[in-house]
Amino acid sequence: MAALSHNENISLLLSIGLMLIIARLFGEFFRKFKMPLVVGELLAGIFLGPSLLGQYFPEFTEIVYTHNKNASLALNGIINISIIMLLFVAGMELNLSVIRQQGKAAFTTSVLGLIIPLGIGFLAAYYGYNLFGKNSSDKVAFALFIGTAMSISALPVIARTLMDLGLFRTKIGSIIIAAAMFNDLIGWILFSMIVGMLKGNADHSIFYTLLYTLAYALLILTLGRFLINKSLPWASKNFSWPGGFLSMSLGLAFLGAAFTEYIGLHAIFGAFIIGIAIGDSVHVTEKTKDIVNQFVTNIFAPLFFVSIGFKVNFFEHFDFNITAIVLLIAMTGKIFGAYLGGRLGGLNNRESLAIGFGLNARGAMEIILALLALQTGLIGEKLFVAIIIMAVLTSILAGPLMSWILKPKNEEESNAETL
Repeated sequence: MAALSHNENISLLLSIGLMLIIARLFGEFFRKFKMPLVVGELLAGIFLGPSLLGQYFPEFTEIVYTHNKNASLALNGIINISIIMLLFVAGMELNLSVIRQQGKAAFTTSVLGLIIPLGIGFLAAYYGYNLFGKNSSDKVAFALFIGTAMSISALPVIARTLMDLGLFRTKIGSIIIAAAMFNDLIGWILFSMIVGMLKGNADHSIFYTLLYTLAYALLILTLGRFLINKSLPWASKNFSWPGGFLSMSLGLAFLGAAFTEYIGLHAIFGAFIIGIAIGDSVHVTEKTKDIVNQFVTNIFAPLFFVSIGFKVNFFEHFDFNITAIVLLIAMTGKIFGAYLGGRLGGLNNRESLAIGFGLNARGAMEIILALLALQTGLIGEKLFVAIIIMAVLTSILAGPLMSWILKPKNEEESNAETL
C-alpha cells in the first residue's frame, strides 16, 4: 500500500489543523452577529483561498490547501467523507412522523413550496439557458438541477433559526419543519436522479435512475428502517455508548453511500436515506442525535465549508446579472410557493408569509448541492458563485424577516400562537 511521504504528511496535517482553527475563529466571529456558523466557515475559505489571501500571499494558501498531488488527494478524500457525513446528519434530523402528523397546512405548504420553485427554476433555466453563463450542454439535466436548487431548503439552518426565535414548538414552526423535511427528501431524490442521468449513457438511463432511486429509498425506509429499529435495543445493551452507536450508524451510512455510488446515484443519497431510517427510530434519543451532530458539524463540516472557498476565485467569477437572476428566482419561487400553500391550508397572510421566509433559508444544503454540481460539470464557476451567495443571503435574512412579520401585536396574540 502506498503511503504519504514525510513532507506530504506534514502538509496534510497542517492543512487540516489550520482549516479547523481558522474556520472556528471566523464562525464564532459571525455568530456574535446572529449569523449561522456556516457563514463564517465559508468566508474563512474565501479569505484563505484564491479570492483574497491567495492573490497576495499564495505561499500561505499553498500551506493551507496544498497542491501537493498525494496530500491534496488525501485531503479531498477527507472532504468527500465530510459531505457524506453531513448528509447523514441531515437525514437524522428528518423525522417522518413530524411530516405525517401535520395537517392540511403542512401538506399544501410542502407540496406548493416544492412544486412552484421547482417549476419556475426549470422553466427559467430551460428557456433562459444563456442567461446563466457557461454550463452543461445537457439543457434538460441543467434545468432540472436549477429547479431542484431553487426548491430545496436547509433543514439545520431553519431549525436553528426557529429555536433562536422561540418558534420551534409553535404551529408555524411545526409546519415549516415538516415542509422543509419533505422538500429536502424530494430534492435529494431529484438530484440523485440528475447525477444518474449524467453518468448514464443509454436511452433508458432516466427510467433506470428513477427506478434505482425509488427502490433504494423505499427499501431502506421500510425493511431497512424496521430492521434498524429492532436491532438498536440489542446494540444499546451490548455496545458501549455512545461509541458503539457512532461506529455502527456511520458504518451503515458509508455502506449506503457506497451502494448508491455503485448503482450510479451519488454517494450522499445513500447516507441521507440511512440517516432518515436511523433518526426515525424511537430508540434514538435527541441526546444521541446531538452527539453525532456535534461530532460531525464541529470537525468535518468546517473542513468542507472552508474548502468551498478554494474551488474558485469568488471575485473573478462573480457576475452581478447571474447572481441577481438566481436570487430573484430562488426567493420569488420559494416564498410565493410556501405562502400560497399556507393560504390554501387555512393560515392567514402573516403566518403564510412567515412560513415562506422561513423555508427560503438554503444554507448548507444548497452549498453542498452547488459543489457537487460544479464537480460533475453541470454548472460553471459563475453560477456556482451565484448559488453560494444566494445560499448565504437567504440564510442570513430568514431570521430577521420572520421576526419582523411575526412580531405580535399584543401578548394575547403571542400566547395564542403557541401550541
